[in-house]
Amino acid sequence: MSRRVRIGVQLQPQHAPDYSRIRDAVLRAEDAGVDIVFNWDHFFPLTGDPNGAHFECWTMLGAWAEQTERVELGALVTGGGYRNPDLLADMARTVDHISGGRLILGIGAGWFERDYTEYGYEFGTPGTRLNLLKDSLARISARLGKLQPPPLRHIPILIGGKGERKTLRLVAEYADIWHSFSDVDALAHRNQVLAAHATAAGTDESRIERSVQWLGRPEADALHAAGVTLFTVGVSGPDYDLTTVREAIDWRDGVNPELLEGLA
Repeated sequence: MSRRVRIGVQLQPQHAPDYSRIRDAVLRAEDAGVDIVFNWDHFFPLTGDPNGAHFECWTMLGAWAEQTERVELGALVTGGGYRNPDLLADMARTVDHISGGRLILGIGAGWFERDYTEYGYEFGTPGTRLNLLKDSLARISARLGKLQPPPLRHIPILIGGKGERKTLRLVAEYADIWHSFSDVDALAHRNQVLAAHATAAGTDESRIERSVQWLGRPEADALHAAGVTLFTVGVSGPDYDLTTVREAIDWRDGVNPELLEGLA
């Protein structure tokens, strides 16, 4: 399956002294030409001052859905254990409607222990969190099929993670997009593992878009040659400098020359 390369930006909702900084960054990102604007689903900063300013994920996505006109949006990624999965499906459907059909439902098993302990969730083990993710994906899928009105489109499911035995099996069964922190060699190996899981599940692994973090042009060239078509630049507050985002967009436009033709 041939796909155009896309560029996302993850506006990490940390260290912004007031929400207006984030609102402005969303506007600038859409104007710059990104394809997707992500946030993340944590409750505390992951870098810098651990007790610094931070905002919640899904409330923000509802605001972004109203604020933006073109970009897709979502969390990279939602913590699978933070919300009742049927409720999460309803939240996703609602944001999908608010945005006019532009939501991506990113989800993962979760890993940041402080999120769990300070907000009263059971942290468990990697195995128990992945088992919970498996159950959640099944419930989300079922609930999306029952909601009235239904989503405006098939809401793409993005699963984040790289575990070969459990996570990639879930990717094969449920995901439209797979996000991993992989170099070229690791990606080639995990692609083979994913293909085996897809065969076992009776699904077509070629329908799953590969997604990674932007690491620069040389790395992007190699990863694109290996099949990656979604690259996301992480940007933090308080200033949300989009310089690297614009570099990634320039690279994308060289890989997808039809984009430039459409702007001519």
